[in-house]
Amino acid sequence: MRLERFRWWHIDEVLPIEADLFGAEQWSAAMFWNELANGHHYLVATDDDGTVLGYAGLTAAPPDEAWVQNIAVRREAQRRGVGRLLLEALLAEAARVRVRSTLLEVAADNAPAQKLYAMYGFEVIGVRRGYYQPSNTDALVMQRHEEWSDG
Repeated sequence: MRLERFRWWHIDEVLPIEADLFGAEQWSAAMFWNELANGHHYLVATDDDGTVLGYAGLTAAPPDEAWVQNIAVRREAQRRGVGRLLLEALLAEAARVRVRSTLLEVAADNAPAQKLYAMYGFEVIGVRRGYYQPSNTDALVMQRHEEWSDG
């Protein structure tokens, strides 16, 4: 498995993953195009034959904060460390640009993702009621702080 920069040609391959995992709440091709056009940090995890196993994105606004926009792993590739690898890469990018705080939103009913984020120091700081539409599922806002020395 390897990580590479998410490029426009990956969009067609990630859309079925979006549809499978998120249904009516999936991102559209236009949303991915917008993220890439705005220069946000997006990665894909691929297997040896180049098949996309998962993808993730980070929007950084140094020095204050970065937001994990999404992390998604193809169902048949879940529980193989793909999500962990993607999260670690996003956190490395946040560290590279030296943001003080990394935030994300996660569905309140997605316990496996919440557990992964907690393992990396994210804590729940709020709830967005009915955030995910049309399911009306709440989102937990989670945050992780970084301490940087100037030395």
